[in-house]
Amino acid sequence: MENTLLFFKYLAVMAGVTYLVRMIPFVLFRKKIQSTFVQSFLYYIPYSVLGAMTFPAIFYSTGSSITALAGCVTALVLAWFEKSLLTVAIFASAAVFAADCVIQLVS
Repeated sequence: MENTLLFFKYLAVMAGVTYLVRMIPFVLFRKKIQSTFVQSFLYYIPYSVLGAMTFPAIFYSTGSSITALAGCVTALVLAWFEKSLLTVAIFASAAVFAADCVIQLVS
Protein backbone atom coordinates (compact mmCIF):
# COMPACT_ATOMS: atom_id res chain seq x y z
CA MET A 1 0.00 0.00 0.00
CA GLU A 2 2.84 2.35 0.86
CA ASN A 3 4.57 1.72 -2.48
CA THR A 4 1.34 2.46 -4.35
CA LEU A 5 0.93 5.77 -2.52
CA LEU A 6 4.55 6.68 -3.26
CA PHE A 7 4.03 5.80 -6.93
CA PHE A 8 1.03 8.14 -7.19
CA LYS A 9 2.96 10.94 -5.46
CA TYR A 10 5.76 10.56 -8.02
CA LEU A 11 3.20 10.40 -10.81
CA ALA A 12 1.56 13.63 -9.63
CA VAL A 13 4.91 15.43 -9.42
CA MET A 14 5.87 14.21 -12.90
CA ALA A 15 2.50 15.31 -14.33
CA GLY A 16 2.85 18.72 -12.68
CA VAL A 17 6.37 19.28 -13.97
CA THR A 18 5.37 18.16 -17.47
CA TYR A 19 2.38 20.50 -17.44
CA LEU A 20 4.45 23.44 -16.21
CA VAL A 21 7.15 22.92 -18.83
CA ARG A 22 4.51 23.00 -21.55
CA MET A 23 2.43 25.85 -20.07
CA ILE A 24 5.11 28.37 -19.05
CA PRO A 25 6.12 29.38 -22.62
CA PHE A 26 2.50 30.21 -23.46
CA VAL A 27 2.20 32.37 -20.36
CA LEU A 28 5.57 34.14 -20.68
CA PHE A 29 5.72 34.67 -24.44
CA ARG A 30 2.43 36.12 -25.60
CA LYS A 31 3.96 38.06 -28.50
CA LYS A 32 6.23 36.83 -31.28
CA ILE A 33 9.87 36.72 -30.19
CA GLN A 34 11.78 39.38 -32.14
CA SER A 35 15.32 38.63 -30.99
CA THR A 36 17.17 36.48 -33.49
CA PHE A 37 19.50 35.29 -30.72
CA VAL A 38 16.62 33.99 -28.62
CA GLN A 39 14.95 32.47 -31.68
CA SER A 40 18.10 30.59 -32.68
CA PHE A 41 18.70 29.56 -29.06
CA LEU A 42 15.19 28.10 -28.81
CA TYR A 43 15.57 26.46 -32.21
CA TYR A 44 18.73 24.54 -31.25
CA ILE A 45 17.76 23.58 -27.67
CA PRO A 46 15.97 20.32 -28.62
CA TYR A 47 18.96 19.16 -30.69
CA SER A 48 21.47 19.94 -27.97
CA VAL A 49 19.40 18.25 -25.27
CA LEU A 50 18.90 15.20 -27.46
CA GLY A 51 22.63 15.07 -28.16
CA ALA A 52 23.49 15.44 -24.48
CA MET A 53 21.18 12.55 -23.65
CA THR A 54 22.11 10.32 -26.59
CA PHE A 55 25.90 10.41 -26.83
CA PRO A 56 26.65 9.14 -23.31
CA ALA A 57 24.07 6.38 -23.81
CA ILE A 58 25.75 5.38 -27.08
CA PHE A 59 29.11 4.78 -25.45
CA TYR A 60 27.73 2.88 -22.46
CA SER A 61 25.11 0.81 -24.30
CA THR A 62 27.44 -1.92 -25.51
CA GLY A 63 29.95 -3.98 -23.60
CA SER A 64 32.85 -2.48 -25.51
CA SER A 65 33.76 1.08 -26.36
CA ILE A 66 35.14 -0.13 -29.71
CA THR A 67 31.77 -1.48 -30.82
CA ALA A 68 30.05 1.66 -29.55
CA LEU A 69 32.48 3.80 -31.51
CA ALA A 70 31.85 1.75 -34.66
CA GLY A 71 28.11 2.29 -34.34
CA CYS A 72 28.49 5.98 -33.55
CA VAL A 73 30.81 6.65 -36.49
CA THR A 74 28.50 4.74 -38.82
CA ALA A 75 25.49 6.69 -37.59
CA LEU A 76 27.29 10.03 -37.92
CA VAL A 77 28.49 9.29 -41.47
CA LEU A 78 25.04 8.19 -42.63
CA ALA A 79 23.38 11.16 -40.92
CA TRP A 80 25.89 13.48 -42.61
CA PHE A 81 24.73 12.12 -45.96
CA GLU A 82 21.12 12.77 -44.87
CA LYS A 83 19.95 9.17 -44.82
CA SER A 84 16.65 8.37 -43.11
CA LEU A 85 16.47 7.68 -39.40
CA LEU A 86 15.53 4.06 -39.99
CA THR A 87 18.49 3.56 -42.33
CA VAL A 88 20.88 5.15 -39.83
CA ALA A 89 19.55 3.01 -36.97
CA ILE A 90 19.72 -0.24 -38.94
CA PHE A 91 23.23 0.32 -40.27
CA ALA A 92 24.56 1.56 -36.91
CA SER A 93 23.18 -1.54 -35.22
CA ALA A 94 24.68 -3.71 -37.96
CA ALA A 95 28.05 -2.00 -37.48
CA VAL A 96 27.95 -2.70 -33.75
CA PHE A 97 27.05 -6.33 -34.42
CA ALA A 98 29.81 -6.70 -37.02
CA ALA A 99 32.40 -5.07 -34.77
CA ASP A 100 31.40 -7.35 -31.91
CA CYS A 101 31.68 -10.41 -34.17
CA VAL A 102 35.15 -9.31 -35.28
CA ILE A 103 36.26 -8.73 -31.69
CA GLN A 104 34.99 -12.18 -30.64
CA LEU A 105 36.66 -13.77 -33.64
CA VAL A 106 40.00 -12.13 -32.90
CA SER A 107 39.89 -12.83 -29.16
